[in-house]
Amino acid sequence: MSRRIDYRIVGIGENKPAAKRDELYATAGREFGRALDRLAAGYEAAAEKRQDLRQEIHFQLWRSLELFDGRCSLKTWVFRVAHNTAVSYVNREHRRNAPFVSLEEIERIAPGEPDAPDIDRQRALKQLYGFIRQLRPLDRQIMICYLEEMDMAAIAEITGLSPANVGMKIHRIKGILSTRFQNEERYV
Repeated sequence: MSRRIDYRIVGIGENKPAAKRDELYATAGREFGRALDRLAAGYEAAAEKRQDLRQEIHFQLWRSLELFDGRCSLKTWVFRVAHNTAVSYVNREHRRNAPFVSLEEIERIAPGEPDAPDIDRQRALKQLYGFIRQLRPLDRQIMICYLEEMDMAAIAEITGLSPANVGMKIHRIKGILSTRFQNEERYV
């Protein structure tokens, strides 16, 4: 007598069919894929590591959609998962490499030598992402969301901060960023 064994993984969120998760993932990829690519670029400069981060974000997003219950928007869910994944990645990488830089330290850091007298959009974006990658994970998360044109309430929902605190941090980081760009222009 042959006995058939059913091997299934039992876990949280089994009540949501896989087809629904896959449909949500396809929607998220279609609507937010480019934003997730920019988010990964804001967290990782090296192309190979950025691709690894992108894959990790997509995997964690796909996995998490089993638990998505609609209490927040899909956009909020996607960015919350993506930022949490990226922050975990950054923390792992920084434990191996360089320490984080506080906002106060960035204000005190003198601008580096200019690469070339040619300031164009690509160079400005490269400088911007370089600056963002120097921030601590929470500040990085706030600025990437801000650059994705999210309002303070949405950023607050993703980060767990109050909208007023998010606004204060955005204002402060923008001031530092503006000063950094102005200092770079003096050397051009």
